[in-house]
Amino acid sequence: MPIVIFSASKTIHLLHLLSFLSLVMSQSPENMPFHCSQLPNNAASDKFTSNLRRLFETISEVAGKDAYNKTTEGRYPDKVYGLHLCRGDVNNESCRECVDLATDTIQKDCDGTKEAVIWSDKCTVRYSDRSFSPHSETSPSNCSTHRENSTDPETLRKIVAKSLKEVIPMATLNNESKYATHVVNFSSKHKLYNLVQCIPELSTEDCRACLTSAATSILRCYQDKKGARFLNPSCNIRFELYPFFTSNPPPAAGPNAWIPPSGRNANRIWIEIGTSVSGSIVIVVLFVSFLWRTRQRNKKEQEERAISREAQLLELGESQIGSHYSYILREEKQVESKEFPLFPFDLTVEATQHFSDENKLGEGGFGPVYKGVLADGKEIAVKRLSRTSGQGVEEFMNEVTVIAKLQHKNLVRLLGCCLRGNELLLIYEYMPNKSLDFLLFDSTRNVQLDWERRVCIINGIARGLLYLHEDSRLKIIHRDLKASNILLDHDMSPKISDFGMARIFGGNQNEANTNRVVGTYGYMAPEYAMEGLFSVKSDVFSFGVLLLEIISGKKNSSFYLSEESRSLLAHAWKLWCEGNALELMDPVLKQSFNPDEVLKCIHIGLLCVQADPEDRLTMSSVVVMLASDTVTLPKPTQPPFSFSRVGLKLTHCSSNIRDCFDADLTLSNGSPR
Repeated sequence: MPIVIFSASKTIHLLHLLSFLSLVMSQSPENMPFHCSQLPNNAASDKFTSNLRRLFETISEVAGKDAYNKTTEGRYPDKVYGLHLCRGDVNNESCRECVDLATDTIQKDCDGTKEAVIWSDKCTVRYSDRSFSPHSETSPSNCSTHRENSTDPETLRKIVAKSLKEVIPMATLNNESKYATHVVNFSSKHKLYNLVQCIPELSTEDCRACLTSAATSILRCYQDKKGARFLNPSCNIRFELYPFFTSNPPPAAGPNAWIPPSGRNANRIWIEIGTSVSGSIVIVVLFVSFLWRTRQRNKKEQEERAISREAQLLELGESQIGSHYSYILREEKQVESKEFPLFPFDLTVEATQHFSDENKLGEGGFGPVYKGVLADGKEIAVKRLSRTSGQGVEEFMNEVTVIAKLQHKNLVRLLGCCLRGNELLLIYEYMPNKSLDFLLFDSTRNVQLDWERRVCIINGIARGLLYLHEDSRLKIIHRDLKASNILLDHDMSPKISDFGMARIFGGNQNEANTNRVVGTYGYMAPEYAMEGLFSVKSDVFSFGVLLLEIISGKKNSSFYLSEESRSLLAHAWKLWCEGNALELMDPVLKQSFNPDEVLKCIHIGLLCVQADPEDRLTMSSVVVMLASDTVTLPKPTQPPFSFSRVGLKLTHCSSNIRDCFDADLTLSNGSPR
């Protein structure tokens, strides 16, 4: 192939021509989705509004020169932070036009707010009264779709998923723009066009994580349409069955922008330009191909490891956070759009004094937990997971997804999360009295839990579980209910925590099966521990174990009586059958207990740990029974895991204990004797 030689002046003309053609071909801006923060005390002052107007003027000027820029205006407390990001193939003139229209729109639609973001087809504009995090921010988000349905939705879904997995690494490798496009064949008549872009300052890992999350979201929300866009503050993804971007990003349109030729010399100039274009394209393609291949060889091993991990998340799609979410995310779209605050990493580090040992509250399966104090004096608890450990990432995603949707006084409140590099952090409200096990199983601290307080804790846990099972819009199975996952606030009120193992049930689903049994032995229902079957009745079993632990002050897993029973359940059943159920009670309760209430709670606990899930109570029944002194309870049968250490099994109560064989037990009398 002959190499075409062309002059510098013709090259400049060529570049300006491409810019002009891009401008001519550009489409008018589409309807622009936006988000205005509705947080309390978020009204903008007059000074803030004035600073915002000046900031938008600055953004407009800069957009004519740079596709991306962050800027500020004013001083605290009326300081405004702003940024704009134009699509990677948009020239500077079009970028400025898009930014001007976006700022005009956002000023009208978000008037009086301190924080907002607007997305156009070609640009994003954002402002806030706080500094933007240099790391991935995934909220707020928006998903919009094409009006027409795809004629072959299954094929489209597969091709989109495959194409996104290929284009995401291309964007993360582009250190300057974090922008990439991808075109693949969809049918004999149509091609699929994909575009992905991150905020340029994001690290490779943050960009990849943001795009992977966005790809998973767009595959859920596009509803088998011909195209869709998913947008958040840090990245965006779009796919269509028509070309909506130019193949090569155009150059900037400077002050000496070239005007297209006209007149008698036009034909000659156009021919020269056409020849130059052909030659330049060949040279550029070969050069870029050489550079790309060289870089790929040098970084192949490193990138493959990183890409593999994120590709798995994308490939798993909904299954990464459980296929059981699919119903909720399709039918309850408002759940996915709820605001969820992201904490700046630096703020979290400062609050915990750089995760100092003095601030460490404890260590769980997720990782260490630290106390933190924000600048305004608010106390927080920070759960920290190092992503390099390779453990807990799925649990992290699961917990954020589940608990962000829940609001109940007996569930711990998740204030936000933080993602930076190899670190994942969950920020909770701080519980000053730590976890239930910290007090309950300590021989010196358990005196703080008198009978009245333990009853309140039992009732609170029951109401929290009832909310999860029946009263929230989602049916949630906790799967790891235990004393260490019950936190106590200032008033010793219980709050259920740690939703990393939780599962959401959709529709009329009542039971599920898993090959990955998670949780804590000693609290697991037998059908779950041995067969992987779980349901709301699995949580009921765990609640029954926990209730008996609260009464006895002893752990089920470590409850050994020499040559007697090997578990708390066995010991409780033995005492119940002998008519000595009150001996199960923690000795520190002798000065404060109510005998009838203790017996009722033991009875309910045994009904919750029945071997057959069908025989166990529901949490609604438990709440009613705990609140009533007259309700009649059914007779419990022998719980599972209640063999003696010498291998003898308690198959029945001794014949001289009449009430063990009664069909029902009236709680007004209370005693099983």
